[in-house]
Amino acid sequence: QVQLVETGGGLAKAGGSLGLSCAVSRPTFNTYALAWFRQTPGKAREFVAGIDWTSSQTNYADSVKDRFTMSRDNAKNMLHLQMNGLKPEDTAVYYCALDYRRPWSSGKTSPADYEYWGQGTQVTVSS
Repeated sequence: QVQLVETGGGLAKAGGSLGLSCAVSRPTFNTYALAWFRQTPGKAREFVAGIDWTSSQTNYADSVKDRFTMSRDNAKNMLHLQMNGLKPEDTAVYYCALDYRRPWSSGKTSPADYEYWGQGTQVTVSS
């Protein structure tokens, strides 16, 4: 059973930084794609960033490009999201997601593209 556990998040001021991490509970051999999504109350879950575990190729939502950086640590089975230049509109619950079914691609941005999810961690950015 795959488990994803997010840590990090919390409260930051606009312009500040926060880091999120996601621990993956099983070996990453044959892991295809991981991603970060976020969701605010009453809105659909939104793609933030995705990564190909093998090649480390990444893609980002336009809203976070040049501010957020996603990375992975193969040895520790960890996924990271460094968030800089935070804005109040970045306030959301952030989720990491994993999919083994199909390889990573830059178009893999829908929640339906990912099979496993973490429980989420709150990020709040004050103005």
